[in-house]
Amino acid sequence: MVFAGWPAEALDFYEGLGADNSKAYWTAHKAVYEEKVRGPMAELVEELAPEFGEYKIFRPYRDVRFSKDKSPYQTHIGAMVGDGYIQLSANGLAVGSGMHHMAPDQLDRYRQAVADDKTGEELGRIIFAIERQEIAVHGQDALKTAPRGYPADHPRVELLRYKGVVTWKEWPVEPWLGTAAARQHVAGFLAASQPLCAWLNANVGESSAEPARR
Repeated sequence: MVFAGWPAEALDFYEGLGADNSKAYWTAHKAVYEEKVRGPMAELVEELAPEFGEYKIFRPYRDVRFSKDKSPYQTHIGAMVGDGYIQLSANGLAVGSGMHHMAPDQLDRYRQAVADDKTGEELGRIIFAIERQEIAVHGQDALKTAPRGYPADHPRVELLRYKGVVTWKEWPVEPWLGTAAARQHVAGFLAASQPLCAWLNANVGESSAEPARR
């Protein structure tokens, strides 16, 4: 099947789940989830995979073992394709990319690359170019000050404070969400984010101590 967007029933499904996050609601509307929510997501990531990489659609169940909120189901559907993340909820569409979490060995390499004039300035140019396309670039779990061993007046101290760096964009519910144009929005974001992912892969890479985590 060719991706043609998410129908209004997909958004209605999540509005209903937000009001009644119960097994009874899920069971009664599971067919809607499979056909109107998960089906289009599967079509989308299958179309994007040849250009952006392998995909995975996340399970709809919440891990409530250590949470005070015992609601059993996610109020969104999420999927990975390559380095990118796609999310649909009643609020609309969201996409992200980059490294949300860095293990200690990755963080050491990241900071060394940021501090280096050549690779650090390159990262600055990449982020500037991405932000000019109206895509936000966020630092994750930023320190309040420069990390130990780095000067507080370093020209890229803000980047040094990050423990992860991601691109992110959200779109509210728009008519195009129910059409094939939704693919172009996602693909455009992923393409714009690729220079950041390439920089991270080249200068940070995978952790030798922890499983891969984006």
